Amino acid sequence: MCTVCGCGQGETKIEGGPEHAHAPSGFSYAPRHHHHHGHEHAHAPGLTPGRMVQIEQDILAKNNAYASANRKEWKARGLFAINLVSSPGSGKTTLLVETIGKLAGRHTLAVIEGDQQTSNDAERIRATGAQAIQVNTGKGCHLDAHMVGHAFERLDLKQGGLLLIENVGNLVCPAEFDLGEAHKVVILSVTEGEDKPLKYPNMFAASDLMLLTKTDLLPHLSFDTAKCIEYARRVNPKIEVLQVSAKSGEGMDEWLAWLERGVAGAALWERPTGRDSAVDRGR
Repeated sequence: MCTVCGCGQGETKIEGGPEHAHAPSGFSYAPRHHHHHGHEHAHAPGLTPGRMVQIEQDILAKNNAYASANRKEWKARGLFAINLVSSPGSGKTTLLVETIGKLAGRHTLAVIEGDQQTSNDAERIRATGAQAIQVNTGKGCHLDAHMVGHAFERLDLKQGGLLLIENVGNLVCPAEFDLGEAHKVVILSVTEGEDKPLKYPNMFAASDLMLLTKTDLLPHLSFDTAKCIEYARRVNPKIEVLQVSAKSGEGMDEWLAWLERGVAGAALWERPTGRDSAVDRGR
């Protein structure tokens, strides 16, 4: 199990055929991705606190190297990549389906779906006509940059557009793992309780935008929207907040405008040229 988050050791599976190399300089990936992502458990017998800290640092350092390679690749292609994080059942996939429908024809886009099991969410995305790759993490409770890099290789995204990464439903572990995204977007449903930002501060501190979802249900709940936003900004004074409902359409224009600004900004990134860019990406 992982010293960083305590998640279990399990086999990660990505839809599709054999892998090809995707690694930053100095790293190499196995030729296939059917391998374990488990790490030693923080409470494993015989591990001293100092050794546990070292293992944790090594895990995060390696992940950060993979994330850096992803970021360089996406920046070179002018892609706007976001990492969507939330508790299970917050409405991430429903929001994505509605978002994709409204963006249809305006941008090239694709989705990387993270779940412990099943390809249900990827199938829902593909039903919209968008590309989607499912990553099943087994007992793992989060995506990491290594998995995402391999999944990206299966997508046909060339220059420009939008990459949406739907992380495993979990408000703890994904906060620690950079995937190479431009922004983390934390999704909080009004059915969950307004004090979630205080209960899970690391996630809200790591996110640039909070989407408060299922707002069409507010008349039926005692959820205090103002207090929730106050709590989020207590943890992260710079976090942006949008209130949205995939069902009623409330706030969807603002959400789409936020995405459009990101896509436009990514298209302006300078594309690396020549041998140096290929070396930087570990190709």
